[in-house]
Amino acid sequence: MITITTTDALAEFCAHAAMQPYVTVDTEFLRERSYYSKLCLIQLALPSRGENDAVLVDPIEGDLSLEPLYELFRNPDVVKVFHAARQDLEIFYVDAGIIPAPLFDTQVAAMVCGFGEQVGYETLVRKIAKQSLDKTSRFTDWSRRPLSAAQKTYALADVTHLREIYDYLAAKLAEGGRDKWVAEEMQVLNDPETYITRPEDAWKRVKTRNISGRFLAILRELARFRESYAQERNIPRSRVYKDDALVELASTKPTSVNDLSRSRLLLREARRGDIAEGILKAVAGGLACTNENLPQPDRSREKMQVNPALADLLRVLLKAKTEEFSVASKLIASAADLDAISAGERDVPALRGWRHDVFGQDALRLCEGKIALAAQDGTIRTVVL
Repeated sequence: MITITTTDALAEFCAHAAMQPYVTVDTEFLRERSYYSKLCLIQLALPSRGENDAVLVDPIEGDLSLEPLYELFRNPDVVKVFHAARQDLEIFYVDAGIIPAPLFDTQVAAMVCGFGEQVGYETLVRKIAKQSLDKTSRFTDWSRRPLSAAQKTYALADVTHLREIYDYLAAKLAEGGRDKWVAEEMQVLNDPETYITRPEDAWKRVKTRNISGRFLAILRELARFRESYAQERNIPRSRVYKDDALVELASTKPTSVNDLSRSRLLLREARRGDIAEGILKAVAGGLACTNENLPQPDRSREKMQVNPALADLLRVLLKAKTEEFSVASKLIASAADLDAISAGERDVPALRGWRHDVFGQDALRLCEGKIALAAQDGTIRTVVL
């Protein structure tokens, strides 16, 4: 088992990888104590399956630059294969502003190939590679050194089995003409906006039932301050204050340190110093916001005239299409998509791209009364009217 700890060794491996059709990639990281993930280990494997073709790259114990790896990530002739790539890709984008390309996510591909919703790596290893994973090292603190042989073996298994999974899924996609479907799904992962968190938009992730413009203005400023503070100091946003405390502050509108002391949910450390000062400034900013600049809640769902009966028929059609094409239903259309279509909306993800071919065109025909649904031999089929 090879562990790379120098730039030269990494460059040598990546030069060999550049001559291969693909490389499988995974990372181990920690995020519990920081805003940004701390990269602790990178696992790489090549399809050639030689003794030196699966390695660990140790950015903690080693003194190395990751530039040779990033050069490989930029190589358009080598497919970079991940499973559930979102968090791995965020690490590389934050560190170097790079998104590996071309990219293949086996979780997305498995959903397209009928393995269900958000299928896990362990499931694919069992069903495709016919192997089992040793889970004893699952909760490892990957920042601690030295790593045991068992930990290294566990980490390496995340990319060695991935080779067989990729080979199987890529062949299945090509056989069914669905490789373009996965390419469409990769657009989100390939978009830098996926990995950028802007403080001014942080309030949109906070759940609240209060849709008062003034309340939302204060909420927005409190969320903006928390996000900026956490980013600048690389600490979890919950260490500044949690969402429930944020909502409480937006409701009580504290204007002094004495007011902060009355909070039921605010952490003790947040009632003084820089955080307390930031809270009070944020509340003042929300209170001073002009009426024309108050946040506007999304009321599109309230205005939507959902046809419940039609929405139910669309759900039946979706179930039938899911079974016909062996594709995870949530990948085709969400419940919100179906409600929107039944309400007459047409700018809906389920009506675009490959989803239109699989489901959308018949969904529109159903809405227009051009087809009906009928049960036959235990299955649902469409009937042209």
